[in-house]
Amino acid sequence: MTEETRAAAGSTTEAVATPERPERTDRPERAERPERTERVDRGERRPGRSSPGAGGGREGGARKFFRRKKVCKFCVEKIEAINYKDVRLLQQFVAESGKIVPRRLTGVCTPHQRRLSSAIKQARNIALLPFAGRA
Repeated sequence: MTEETRAAAGSTTEAVATPERPERTDRPERAERPERTERVDRGERRPGRSSPGAGGGREGGARKFFRRKKVCKFCVEKIEAINYKDVRLLQQFVAESGKIVPRRLTGVCTPHQRRLSSAIKQARNIALLPFAGRA
């Protein structure tokens, strides 16, 4: 709203005076920090560090590494039931240390990962798979 429309509407807005605080003299003055004029780009690399997609640490690094999207093996091959007796299949999803490999590494979907982990645990309990791998 402009001043003319306010006056026409009959509303007056007056500036309310705020009391100023007296300056304290007992504190030493702070040194002002210089303002940052340059902004660091997030893509800028720090010296001594190599970025993961820079060509494996080689010079140049212009080519980015392309990672293929992982797809669920069970969905692709249309395997409905994961059998705890199928040791060859289950061994693919168990690391050498004996741990169940996580979804983000194998690419298995969530429902199949749940069935897979329960099948691995069943196979461990009846001694088809080891609890711990080679030490």
